[in-house]
Amino acid sequence: MFNSISNQASKLINLTKNKQRVSKTKLLTITSGKGGVGKSTFTGNMAYLLSSRGFKVAIIDADIGLANMQVLFDMKPKYTLFDYIEGKVTIDEVLLKTPYKNISLVAGKSGYQYSNHSNSFVFARIVDDIISLNEYDIVLVDTGAGLNEYVKEFLSISNNILAVTTTDPSALTDLYALIKMLSKDKEQLMLCFNHTKNHQIGNTISNSLINLAKKNRLNDNFMVKYIGNVSTSANISTTGRLRKLFSYEFKNDDSTKQLQAIIDTLLKNIK
Repeated sequence: MFNSISNQASKLINLTKNKQRVSKTKLLTITSGKGGVGKSTFTGNMAYLLSSRGFKVAIIDADIGLANMQVLFDMKPKYTLFDYIEGKVTIDEVLLKTPYKNISLVAGKSGYQYSNHSNSFVFARIVDDIISLNEYDIVLVDTGAGLNEYVKEFLSISNNILAVTTTDPSALTDLYALIKMLSKDKEQLMLCFNHTKNHQIGNTISNSLINLAKKNRLNDNFMVKYIGNVSTSANISTTGRLRKLFSYEFKNDDSTKQLQAIIDTLLKNIK
């Protein structure tokens, strides 16, 4: 287990995994290592495309203190994740309906002072509570950037982890740090590239990372699986500024088609 995780956390991890076995709800944690790679945009648009296929989706904005998912969905949330963990509202009250059918959001809160909850592992409990409802097909957890204790909480309880990165050298450095950490405890990491020119670029870099991991003798049983890329598109930045989803506004855009292909592969690999 990650070194910082307590016995209490380990119990929650096991409990959550058991709940996933008996519930129809599958959990996917989306992370990045470095901020600014488009992870939240990726998450929101994935949620829409999954919902358009008939899946009922819940998103948890787990970017503790720097949340922005409500901006992407053009919402002003009445309640946030912190209202729930502080016992002010019920699980049903914190699961907010979005403007898109079959997508619910547990909103975060930017600038929140969370030091009182440090190392108490309270944040990830909401995942277990949503899975216990057995109402959603997929829960998407949008983590914050970096590898702080709060990100580790959400990574620890998920068997399905998707990393979103770019070809920026600092982003790749952070990605490799994520790979090293996860290789100690997980079976695989799914990997997507954002803002790339073509599929082959992501594939080439993924193979380089895998070879580096082998050279440094990381866990041989750990698999990095490249599942696709999304090309740079002016439509993505434009819709983001307008608080809209590019996959909804531009259904025939190459970026939307590429994200659809990623989802095809994702659904074949998610446990």
